[in-house]
Amino acid sequence: MDVTDLARDLVSIPSHESEAAAGDCIEDWLREHTDTEVTRDDAGDERRGGNVIARKGSGVTSLALVGHHDVVPPDDSQLADGADDADDADDAASDSGYVVEQRREDGDRRLYGRGSADMKGAVAAAMCAFRDADPAGELVFASFVGEEVGGAGAPGVTDVAVAHKGRRGSTVAAEGRAAHAGEPDAGTNAIYRASDAVDVVRDLDFPATEVLGHRLRGSVAVTEIAGGSAWNVVPEACEVTVDERTVPGERAPLDRVESVEGVSWDVDQDLPPMACDDAEFADRVLAVARSVHAEESTDAPGEGTPEQAVLPDLPRRGRVPAVRSVGDG
Repeated sequence: MDVTDLARDLVSIPSHESEAAAGDCIEDWLREHTDTEVTRDDAGDERRGGNVIARKGSGVTSLALVGHHDVVPPDDSQLADGADDADDADDAASDSGYVVEQRREDGDRRLYGRGSADMKGAVAAAMCAFRDADPAGELVFASFVGEEVGGAGAPGVTDVAVAHKGRRGSTVAAEGRAAHAGEPDAGTNAIYRASDAVDVVRDLDFPATEVLGHRLRGSVAVTEIAGGSAWNVVPEACEVTVDERTVPGERAPLDRVESVEGVSWDVDQDLPPMACDDAEFADRVLAVARSVHAEESTDAPGEGTPEQAVLPDLPRRGRVPAVRSVGDG
């Protein structure tokens, strides 16, 4: 099976509500076409089906080909029941849930369908590359669930990154004492305490570091707040969500919010950042990427660090150079 056929099969499988069937397809293909260790974890709930990870080769250094097989909800025209016949399509299939079309444009055949660019086409390419590779070290293939709903993220660029931000999500909880709003001094206002904690967060410096000469800056932001039970009651509880984009070796000192009386801080999610410590390897990856772009007459990839992307927590053995071609397409 070539990459086009594999991509077509993957794109045809609905995976905006459940990734399980698409994950089954990836796992079965890897078991059939490679003689490697293939595992399926229990990430997410049962509906998601878990991440698919395969490994081959061994050595001190590891290289990971990472993608995701979930997609954002499709337009009605991309569903079998809501699609019109495409007159300009060379080949169209719609009996598997998603409409998949192959069209000829400017002499090229292009594949259209929900997830063809973001990012089942790239997952298919990674699967075929993994199958054909004879690595000198360890080669890892991983396709994740839940990327489109916070498991991971990716900006729409095609640069080569030597570092990758992580994400630490946390909750700041403020406790108070309820009272009638007509007698506010009889209680302790949890929202006021939460507001003081928000001021602490606002004054924190963003985490920052340097990787192979490139500056990587994280961020800290309050993104949600919930508190109070009625318009005439002094609130006894208030919770604040904090989103932090972490960088290798640096974290914002969010525990400072606990200096506010009645406030506690708990980490809900911690996806680690990654960094490349092998400059020669990074240069080789960038040279290959630029060569391919030159052959395809497309814009040459840049280099540096992605500003928004977050990688999910990939189980690792050994050292991973962590050079990434940024972009779902």
